[in-house]
Amino acid sequence: MQALRITLFYLLLSLSACLWCLISLVVAPLLPFHQRCRFVVQAWCRSSVWLTRVMLGIRYEVKGLENVPQRPCVILSNHQSTWETFYLSAQFAPLTQVLKRELLRVPFFGWALALVRPIAIDRSNPKVALKQVAKQGDERLKQGAWVLVFPEGTRIPPGQIGKFSRGGASLAVNAGLPILPVAHNAGEFWPKEGWGKRSGTIQVVIGAPMHAQGEGPRAIAELNERAFAWVCEQQTAMRGAAPQMASLAEPI
Repeated sequence: MQALRITLFYLLLSLSACLWCLISLVVAPLLPFHQRCRFVVQAWCRSSVWLTRVMLGIRYEVKGLENVPQRPCVILSNHQSTWETFYLSAQFAPLTQVLKRELLRVPFFGWALALVRPIAIDRSNPKVALKQVAKQGDERLKQGAWVLVFPEGTRIPPGQIGKFSRGGASLAVNAGLPILPVAHNAGEFWPKEGWGKRSGTIQVVIGAPMHAQGEGPRAIAELNERAFAWVCEQQTAMRGAAPQMASLAEPI
């Protein structure tokens, strides 16, 4: 029965994505940037979170919504699955995110995604990617958009955590804005590998905004380490054990 529900879920998710991307390609270019983000991304992601709950029984509880500042800033979140991308894109708008540029080449989906000006990087060239994140991220923040960064650079299984790149912390410090840390355990129910899903309740914790203590490389490193420590602490509370460091290449 669960296999049938998962198959039906992916079928509905794919059909909704195709339909919404086609509509977005026609409507979105006529809208201002903020409205375009809400139309293209937020609306579909909200429907995806709803579909996940109804079809798969994957619910969520959020703590710390009172910590969300009124002014958009840099969101740093651990990355375990696709679910948190849906949730965070539905919760924060207008939002842009750092992603691999290959996604923009996906027919319809990538074309619609390009309309909301994501920061599409070439992960094979980290130095160029970091400069791109700094430049385009600052532009998006000045436009009043949230910037979502997964500092681990890739999805990491539950019980592990990847090294945090300093790109998000650097962007926040240089823009004079805080980091909004987010921790969750979505990978427990939506694994990184395969189609399998498990019903249950995802825990999401939004921390208090973290401000840099000073400027320059030292302040960036300290802020990044503080965000990493906070996410580790939340992961430990969720699983009852400290996460192990994942063995990965240097993230963006």
